[in-house]
Amino acid sequence: MASENSSSMSSLASQICNQIASIFSKPTAPHPPSLDIMVAEVTNTATQKGSVFLYGVGREGLMLKALCMRLAHLGISTHLVFDMTTPPISSNDLLIASAGPGGFSTVDAICSRARSYGARVLLLTAQPESGSSVKHASVVAYVPAQTMADDDDEQGKDKSRPLMPMGSVYEGAMFVLFEMVVYKLGEALGQSPEAVRSRHTNLE
Repeated sequence: MASENSSSMSSLASQICNQIASIFSKPTAPHPPSLDIMVAEVTNTATQKGSVFLYGVGREGLMLKALCMRLAHLGISTHLVFDMTTPPISSNDLLIASAGPGGFSTVDAICSRARSYGARVLLLTAQPESGSSVKHASVVAYVPAQTMADDDDEQGKDKSRPLMPMGSVYEGAMFVLFEMVVYKLGEALGQSPEAVRSRHTNLE
């Protein structure tokens, strides 16, 4: 019985991981690969001694919080928008924001505000052509995954229960993308595993 449950878990995990992995084999032209965009933008900001700010809502925001932690471990000055210690943004800085379905009123406002202070805005989205947040972006990282903007369309094709509901595919893809970004940034910035580990909090 235990063996059967383990096999069932492994099968389900594989299906979910494969669905997320398939996102990264989809064509994104004319948009460059999101990995290349993110690594280039963060590296440029770090080499100019700028700070990286991050903002997202809901589960997208949670993925960005995870990225924020790893950027700090890489030695990059990084802040979550609305944290009590978040400093002012300036022209040397980068805002990374996410609007998977294309736009959220708060994301639109934060991106517009950042641009007004001269900062660059990198927007992650699954709707690079039609989203309301795109017009506030300096650069767009296209993640071609299902979000709540089109999950009804996908479910309409198949009446069975979806493996990953609503925006879960996009959010899972964000996590995987960010792990790739952190790996590539470690190489680009010459950060050893020991240096990264040394910046982990000890207040635990």
